[in-house]
Amino acid sequence: MLPTLLRHPWMDDDIEAFREQVRRYIAGELSPHLDAWRRQGYVPREVWRPFGEMGFLLPEMDEAYGGVGASLAYQLVVQDEMAKAELPANTAVHTIAAHYLLDYGTDAQKQRWLPKLASGEMLAGIALTEPGCGSDLQALRTRARREGDEYVIDGAKTFITNGFTANLLVVAVRTGEAGSRGVSLIVLETENLKGFQVGRRLEKLGQHASDTAELSFDGVRVPADHLLGGAEGKGFGQLMSQLPYERLLLAVPAAAVIERAVELTLEYTQQRKAFGQSLYDLQNTRFKLAECATLAHVVRSFVNDCIQRLLDGELDETAAYMAKWWCTEQQCKVTDECLQLFGGYGYMVEYPIARLYADSRVQKIYGGANEIMKELIARKLPR
Repeated sequence: MLPTLLRHPWMDDDIEAFREQVRRYIAGELSPHLDAWRRQGYVPREVWRPFGEMGFLLPEMDEAYGGVGASLAYQLVVQDEMAKAELPANTAVHTIAAHYLLDYGTDAQKQRWLPKLASGEMLAGIALTEPGCGSDLQALRTRARREGDEYVIDGAKTFITNGFTANLLVVAVRTGEAGSRGVSLIVLETENLKGFQVGRRLEKLGQHASDTAELSFDGVRVPADHLLGGAEGKGFGQLMSQLPYERLLLAVPAAAVIERAVELTLEYTQQRKAFGQSLYDLQNTRFKLAECATLAHVVRSFVNDCIQRLLDGELDETAAYMAKWWCTEQQCKVTDECLQLFGGYGYMVEYPIARLYADSRVQKIYGGANEIMKELIARKLPR
């Protein structure tokens, strides 16, 4: 095991007991099915219903909306434990969508959808990215036009996590002028929705148990009261407002995967024999592991500090951008270094290190590409 880090105030006995509950549930109820889910390309939506009933899906929601009113640290603990167990980030997207509703939904919208999201009756996705529009959300082309008491939506989305399994989508659409002022968010219940179609489930380099799909909207009609917050043109600001929390939903798994990779590699190199000794007895191996263990320690310290600042209301956007890009860069670096120490076995998918390596690569891309994170940080530097 890696050294225990300094405790922050948020790391109390209650949250550690919660962590242990989550860990046991994952080990007993989710991990045994993970290979099958990888082969089929998705986690069945019904899996999340008992997860929600255990209070693990949206623990941070108020009791009025089906949660237990816990702090955001509880959700981040769930993401931490899921990442360590190689489970995909389906519920991370789910919690982001839920927070859009919590912070910007009308009372009727919150009452209608949040309890179902907390219980797992509904699984949420967020439809932002389009075929010709990646991180540039101001260039959205999917359009929603108002016709009486309905919006009519036409367009296409791609790379949508939970796109195949979600039955509730928060969709970014253009309701007005070009640029950010014309963007709105509309909530769709997708089951039996005429004109809505899930296209290909995309085959990815990693994250094979996470369904990523293309979506199309051909004259999709939804009630006008599904417009998030009830006012047009607010979507870009709504999307931007959650950034510190969303970035930690990527930085926390990065810390977890780094730690897991180092643990696996320590175990392997101490057992594997080469040239009449264990791999760990070779100085190069020890030096590489010392470097990786140091990065694991620093990343976790940074992440834990960011969590404390988030809970204290003091995590600024720039620090969140730094956490996202730097922690995910270290995740890719460490998994690569650790895989090298496994030799040929590291290239075999049956070994967890190979899967961690492949799954890690997308961390530098989604949630805002790391190049975008650096640009946003640079804009805040003094000159």
